[in-house]
Amino acid sequence: MATNSTPGAKQRATTKKTTPRKPASKPAGNPASAGATSTQPRSSIAQAQQLAERALLIQVGAGLVARDSLVSTVKGLSSKYRTRAELGRELKRYERRGATARTRLEHEMHVTRRRFERDLRQRRSRLERSVRDSRSRVEREVGSVRRDLEKRSERVSRLVGNAQGLISAS
Repeated sequence: MATNSTPGAKQRATTKKTTPRKPASKPAGNPASAGATSTQPRSSIAQAQQLAERALLIQVGAGLVARDSLVSTVKGLSSKYRTRAELGRELKRYERRGATARTRLEHEMHVTRRRFERDLRQRRSRLERSVRDSRSRVEREVGSVRRDLEKRSERVSRLVGNAQGLISAS
């Protein structure tokens, strides 16, 4: 990469090699139709040649843009970090920032997990308490209904016994 030519000069040289020259004069004929057909080749061979040439020029152009981008990135880094020690310091700085971000994320995850677990425990205990209260209330009600049913059943038995006694006595 140690050349004396500039990127623009190299690009111009490459462009000159692959770019076709345009004719100096316009084709004779109808001026309205000349503008419409001047951009398209007349034969299928010329069309194929133009497509192939465009494909090649696109690749060359993309490669040159990528090279220019890489050169500017390297130049930017080399101007920012003059020595290997400066680059090492900057890398350590990035490492510390990464470690700090990781630690914060781990702490945040830990706090979130504990909050979630605490909320889950509270909901579970509320639910268990509600089930326990409901069960005891249902058991009380069942006991009350049972006692009431036993009293009514005894009363019905007495009434039936009394009715049978009155029927058999008559």
